[in-house]
Amino acid sequence: MRFALFLTLLLFTLSSLHAGEKITLEKPPASLAKWYKPQNKRNVWHHNMFKLRREIQAVNEYMQANDQPHTEKWALELVKHYRKIQEMVPEWKDELELDAADKVEAAAKKGDFSALKKAMKTLQSSCKGCHSDYRAQVATIYRAPDFSKIQVQLEGEKVNYLTFMKILMRDVNRIKIASTDGDKEKAQQALIAVRKGITTLRSSCASCHKTNKAKDYYLGTETDTLLDELKVSIENGKTGHKLGEFAVKACAYCHGSHRIVYDLKHEID
Repeated sequence: MRFALFLTLLLFTLSSLHAGEKITLEKPPASLAKWYKPQNKRNVWHHNMFKLRREIQAVNEYMQANDQPHTEKWALELVKHYRKIQEMVPEWKDELELDAADKVEAAAKKGDFSALKKAMKTLQSSCKGCHSDYRAQVATIYRAPDFSKIQVQLEGEKVNYLTFMKILMRDVNRIKIASTDGDKEKAQQALIAVRKGITTLRSSCASCHKTNKAKDYYLGTETDTLLDELKVSIENGKTGHKLGEFAVKACAYCHGSHRIVYDLKHEID
């Protein structure tokens, strides 16, 4: 959820810029791929970043407490994992502050907290610079779900996820169009198609969500109730509000986590 929120905020920021301004997202080096799944068994790069974040925190906290032994312990680990970056992605070697890393190591061993603080500031600045340039893209490319390989069974035929979503969107729109034109029968037929699509969607969620929580939250009994109420609304000629509620709770909430990421991922790829 935090990952999705991060990318949602990113796109909100991009969309809030003045019209006409060009947004450029630089693609990270291809060598980074071997440190992520599926080329690697584990997301090694990501775990190295976790280590660095934890080690920076430890060094700063122990340094503030004037605890030299623990400061040195964590500083040596920090420097080790920072230097590892150039081995993993050689293209980023020139972006690293390796001199600052050497100073962190030397100052930590001497207990020179004044020099250490200065070197740490330089080291952290290099981390922030790289994150500013690449973190959103890396997270999107290597951590976002890939729906392209998911297929769903639709009327005896397998179709890819993008095609299925377009069909579902078409059927939802048909409800609105037919209702607006007073064709209740056609609107009800479209609703039946939407119900079938929702049932199919529930099964496809299991491709990634191994528990029932996600599909129950977005496509569970509350969604079934909304569809029942929508059926009544169509007959009463008051489709708009209930259709809008369904579109938000069953569609938009999920799109907020997945579609934004999908669109950004394919823009970068």
